[in-house]
Amino acid sequence: MDDMSLYRSWHLARTEHDAITTEFEWVMLRFNEAFERFCLQLGSTVGLGSLSYQELIILNVIRMQDRPKPVTIIARLLNRDDIPNIQYSLRKLAGLELIIKEKEPQGKNFNYAMTDVGRQKLNLYAELRGRLLTDQTSSIDKVDEKLQQTARLISMLTGIYDEAGRISATYSSDLADD
Repeated sequence: MDDMSLYRSWHLARTEHDAITTEFEWVMLRFNEAFERFCLQLGSTVGLGSLSYQELIILNVIRMQDRPKPVTIIARLLNRDDIPNIQYSLRKLAGLELIIKEKEPQGKNFNYAMTDVGRQKLNLYAELRGRLLTDQTSSIDKVDEKLQQTARLISMLTGIYDEAGRISATYSSDLADD
């Protein structure tokens, strides 16, 4: 941290490590907002303007590796546990004929797969994303190495935040009364 005095009165910055961690969290929040705006604008440009950010992300996950996926895998890939909300999004995507619900040959489980319309929209999405985003980021010095390192770090931090969240769920709500 360049100047800890700027963070002295901040309730989340009791130590220098707290301040650095908090700054990282704020950067992640701002990045998430920019990423969401980018995804929504891109989606709107290719004819997916009626989708929410989460629906657009779910659609891209279903398209990933061009393999149908069950709702549990979609949730796992997105680190989400709100299956009913994901199911609602899947019904909306199916209603828009972007995906189809397919029953597994053996069993009672369902998978979600892309339709031709959904695939065409996401092909346009990927093409436009390349022109507007990755063509620009490719000029950053050692960007691929930096992105890989950052992805690994954020993945590790995701596990730590998940664990801290689980632990905090075991704390008594009496702490709030102090």
